[in-house]
Amino acid sequence: MSVITHIVLFKLKDRSPESVERTAQILRDMEGKIEVLQSIEVGTDVLHTERSFDIALTTQFASLDALQAYQVHPVHQKVIEHMATARETQISVDYES
Repeated sequence: MSVITHIVLFKLKDRSPESVERTAQILRDMEGKIEVLQSIEVGTDVLHTERSFDIALTTQFASLDALQAYQVHPVHQKVIEHMATARETQISVDYES
């Protein structure tokens, strides 16, 4: 059985520790609220170099259909609204294993 892993890295406009932790908590708060979300891990950067991103979000899903359901889920849509104002940039990768 394959798993779809969805990883997103965020660089925030406000890179203060308080801002990063507040946004990381908003991401963590998705846990248990989206049925198709099998696992979620949120990590914050410890090196703080120029090339560092501030937050890493790693989520896993049973299928591409489950990932698509996550993308449009109302809880995730609220997170997207926050991230649209908080982030400077983001990158992502999705892979099957």
